[in-house]
Amino acid sequence: MAKKSSSGGLVYSTEFGRACPGCQQPVDDCRCSDDAAPAGDGIVRVARETKGRGGKVMTLVTGVPLVGAELKTLAKDLKKKCGVGGALKDGVIEIQGDQRDLLVSELTKRGFTVKKAGG
Repeated sequence: MAKKSSSGGLVYSTEFGRACPGCQQPVDDCRCSDDAAPAGDGIVRVARETKGRGGKVMTLVTGVPLVGAELKTLAKDLKKKCGVGGALKDGVIEIQGDQRDLLVSELTKRGFTVKKAGG
């Protein structure tokens, strides 16, 4: 038995469980374009943000040309280097506190072209 989503795509099959909405394959065998590096200008941007965080400061790292496990490992290493927590959400690395200077120097050491973004 297979369930279809409201848009007509397969979302679940009793044969293999959850299905990827993009390629209709089992989630474990998904071959969508998630493995492709995000398109951009090749510049990693490091920004400071407080909006929607109750006044708390977060440093956002965007435009990193890595995907999957490599991006996750980079986020973990950056959090460890700064000695703070953070998260990886939709390809954006979020680091707690104002860590722009430290992150810019660390990312430059790793060979990325880095710019400070925002104020």
